[in-house]
Amino acid sequence: MKIDYPGLITQKLPSGTVIYRVRPAGQHSKRIQISGYIGSEEFIRQYWIARAGKKPDPEKKPSEQEKPKSIGFLVRAYFEYLEARVSAGTTSAKTLKKKRNLLARLLDKPGREMLIPREKLIEMQDRMGATPAQADAFIEAVSVMYAWAVERKHIPENTAKGIKQVYSKGDGATPWKAADVKAFLATHKYGSKPYVAMHVLLWTGCRIEDLTTLGRKSECVIDGIEALRWLPNKKGSSEVCIPLFETLKKATRSTKVQGATYVLGRGGNPYASGDSMSSMFKTWCREANLDDLSAHGVRKGLAEILAELGCSQYEIMAILGHSEAKTSEVYTRRVERWKLAQTAMGKVVEAGVLG
Repeated sequence: MKIDYPGLITQKLPSGTVIYRVRPAGQHSKRIQISGYIGSEEFIRQYWIARAGKKPDPEKKPSEQEKPKSIGFLVRAYFEYLEARVSAGTTSAKTLKKKRNLLARLLDKPGREMLIPREKLIEMQDRMGATPAQADAFIEAVSVMYAWAVERKHIPENTAKGIKQVYSKGDGATPWKAADVKAFLATHKYGSKPYVAMHVLLWTGCRIEDLTTLGRKSECVIDGIEALRWLPNKKGSSEVCIPLFETLKKATRSTKVQGATYVLGRGGNPYASGDSMSSMFKTWCREANLDDLSAHGVRKGLAEILAELGCSQYEIMAILGHSEAKTSEVYTRRVERWKLAQTAMGKVVEAGVLG
């Protein structure tokens, strides 16, 4: 619903910044500048004060409303720093959201000293024993915030640094097999959204968050060959450039509704985030009775298939957009070990040492 603000004047500066001024009722020549995002509570508060002819006092920042030198002050100040980076485009909104979720537990007692003793942090980690991965993520988030605070002289040391992790990573997502892909496509037919999504994942090796941006704009022609070129959304990734295979091209043109991206959400719009895309893909997996599989498993399965076909670490890096050889080595090493084991056992059998 569009809301009208009589007397509101909007001006967009060359930098892209938008500023707002309000002409008080009955005072045509007067202008009062206000702040805030249009439609927000703070914006509306300042608008009505300015409309009455008074200059509104800016609302205090959340950090300014907390007790000085408290953990509440530090967490709020850190969030404000991250918000500024998100606005500047140097930090993702997804990172800010994760930090908010992880550090929110520190705001249960916002008045405590900002520097929490190491043993107290370990106690907090222990209380999260039911979710060890989350416990480690919490300690890591505190450590990063404290490192930021040390640089700004808020605290003298980082008491979270070096706290041992309690979660042991497993093998991660289950790799897809050819039979799994057939089962998925048996449920999700030609022309459906999941059909397109699976083909994009299979033929590009992209991550789930890249499904929210890959589309016709990523297509190009290199040396007379149709190709896809894009920079993955994951920070630190290298540009990916691969041929646009006819099977993939046909799949992306199969849907009735075409838009800015190959895979579209409701209303023909791109998915808002990798998380929303991942959640939807998980639903498609369940519909195909593949509850234990995920979108990342498609990428992982592709990496292992490439390794089994004899692709080198650097060839896998080029296809999957890995920026470091050690990432691709995870897959080539597993295949190499299997082949070496087969060779070794063959030698043992040939030697007849086991009877």
